[in-house]
Amino acid sequence: MRAVVVGAGIGGLAATASLRRAGHEVTLVEQAARFTEIGAGIQLAPNATRLLRRLDLLDAVAAQAARPSHLSFRTWSDGAEICRYALGREAEEAFGAPYLLLHRADLHQALAAAVPPSSVRLDTVVVGIDQDDESATVTTASGERLRADLVVAADGIRSAARQWLFGADKAVFSGTAAYRALLPADEVADLDLPDLGIWLGPGRHFVHYWVRRGELLNVVAVVTAEAHVVAESWTARAEPGEQLREFEGWDSRVLDVLERAGQVFRYGIHTRAPLARWNVGRVTLLGDSAHAMVPFQAQGAAQAIMDAAVLGDALTGATPADVPDALDRYVRRRLATATSMQANSARAGDDFHLPDGPEAQARNARMSAYAAEHVFLPQATGWAVDVLDDRRPDRRP
Repeated sequence: MRAVVVGAGIGGLAATASLRRAGHEVTLVEQAARFTEIGAGIQLAPNATRLLRRLDLLDAVAAQAARPSHLSFRTWSDGAEICRYALGREAEEAFGAPYLLLHRADLHQALAAAVPPSSVRLDTVVVGIDQDDESATVTTASGERLRADLVVAADGIRSAARQWLFGADKAVFSGTAAYRALLPADEVADLDLPDLGIWLGPGRHFVHYWVRRGELLNVVAVVTAEAHVVAESWTARAEPGEQLREFEGWDSRVLDVLERAGQVFRYGIHTRAPLARWNVGRVTLLGDSAHAMVPFQAQGAAQAIMDAAVLGDALTGATPADVPDALDRYVRRRLATATSMQANSARAGDDFHLPDGPEAQARNARMSAYAAEHVFLPQATGWAVDVLDDRRPDRRP
């Protein structure tokens, strides 16, 4: 069976690897002329790393990662610890796979290495997707038509394929923007930072963790913002000192990190409205094109990898005639979980940004009480779910 995957981000590469593992011929098309080191840090919980092991990619990914021992929640003004949760070896033993922190480019490179160069078409812009009962066709800007039994649109948050399938629909501004930076480890070694820290404050939160085997500190500083102020761009640069003004009055360690950061980028955080379905006939969405979410539970990439694994599983042994039904099964197994994660991530952002006073105090007390009785984060219950487990009820036809 022949498939075309549109978009060579994390979701598209994982889908290509998964479909190839299922025995199918895959062509991956990407509009960029080359793969570049874009983005910064990314977190992969055990629900994702378990699937990378199934794709024989976990060792390559883990070799470039940092493994945090714990997650520490802190207050914005003085850095007092609200609570902490175990990660590291305890999480790996409990969930059967590690919690990893990576530079996005390192994850992308490991995924790309699993796809033969002969299967990748860079500098190829897709201008249309058509289909009939027998096949689907991807049309490129050069006029070339790539015919396949299946088309997977992993073309990101600004997905054109999503509009072709379901009509006009734009990315939705979340009301938040993020400053991001990477700092060499030796530049912040004196600050005694936790492996993975999330500092909560009024209308803002600050996240930091190690990537690239602990050689770099990834920083993400999130603020409430107006849509007209921030671009939806990974490469838009912040004005000098802008991030310091946004976090004025915060704990000195937060300000020290922001002051020592060299180049700081700023981008508006966007999402997509939930869909009732992702597929039409022989064409389906995957990853951000289907369910882009705010990053406040660090599950965007994980959900895309889960999509890819289930897609490959649903199409294992499939013939061309089976594709529409197989895509129905794929969407049935993934849509509810991804949609729920979109909502949970948005709620987490609201919770992180509560104003000082009774609401924030109640949140902190609630978090502290939960951590006193539980080793792992509340959302860790989802890390134990194996989307490829044959005993799961959503595996039934």
